[in-house]
Amino acid sequence: MSAAHRPSPWLTRRRVLGLGALAAVPAVTLAVRGARSPDAPGAGAAPAPAVSSQPPTSAPALRVVTDGGGPVPFVAGKAMLGSYVGLKGKTLEQSLRLRRQQLGRDQRIVNLFYDWTDILLSAAPELPARTVPMISWAGTKYADITSGASDALIARAARRVARYGKPVMLRFAWEMNGGWFEWGGAKNGGHSEGYVKSWRRIHKIFRDAGVRNASWVWSPNWNSSPTAAWNTPQSYYPGDAYVDWVGVSGYNLHRESPEALFDGIYQLYAAKKPIVVTEVGAVDRGGRTKADWITVFDQWVQDRPGVGAVVWFDTDTHPGYDEKWRVDTDPQSLAAYREMATGPRFSG
Repeated sequence: MSAAHRPSPWLTRRRVLGLGALAAVPAVTLAVRGARSPDAPGAGAAPAPAVSSQPPTSAPALRVVTDGGGPVPFVAGKAMLGSYVGLKGKTLEQSLRLRRQQLGRDQRIVNLFYDWTDILLSAAPELPARTVPMISWAGTKYADITSGASDALIARAARRVARYGKPVMLRFAWEMNGGWFEWGGAKNGGHSEGYVKSWRRIHKIFRDAGVRNASWVWSPNWNSSPTAAWNTPQSYYPGDAYVDWVGVSGYNLHRESPEALFDGIYQLYAAKKPIVVTEVGAVDRGGRTKADWITVFDQWVQDRPGVGAVVWFDTDTHPGYDEKWRVDTDPQSLAAYREMATGPRFSG
């Protein structure tokens, strides 16, 4: 789903997540047999094992990274908590002020969405001093990038990010394993290697432009649509040298547990990259259902030391959805979120 949306003065369009597509998609396995190796997305790579999205009986016993993250560093034992904030009738600055009053703290990350042709930020006066912008930069067809036709546009974006000067998280072409965005493999002939080539070309142009303040966030969806060997998250992985954080989007739409949504990506990548939950929210089914899910999610993060950041989808302006994703839809949900936000795990 996508729609014109203007929650901040920097944004010419909000490319919304694939909630519309996922609403009709049942929980499925994250990977299927025959997936390509994460570090070798081209033809002929060795198959990767299937990874089930079914929740395990306990937290996976994995070796996880203790550092990394690039210019936005991962701090072992801590996690940054932020959000995409879009509240009806409020500017971004007003929305951030309200959340500061409710939570007693600022957002550590604020997710800002930009279209492919938008002018990326070079200043962010609305953001608190310690807040890191996460630039969710929409992609385009792979051929528009790999052909070199967009090199000037990419170089312009690189100069803007470099001019900002302070650390940013750059989340390019997210949810590429879904079927709803033009930069997904499903809309590019099923050729996930084109995504990898696009990512690496952009990475090189940024490096050549002297960008040293960007942490590169590679961010698939928690499940793939369609489910095919070429469309597993691993097939789109650009390689360790091109990624600083591994992200994942997942929403409690069909009573999914946090384990079902996020453990697949966690098990695949937490041993070599810090994990950021780049988009997350919960449907309110009445009573304490939303509050309880937030509490369960909080515990999931507590049990996963490789998670270094969480970015909530905190809005009531999502087109086409009656569900209000904001964290304060009822007092119980706000209290659960505040307890999570003020706990020691999220003091990063």
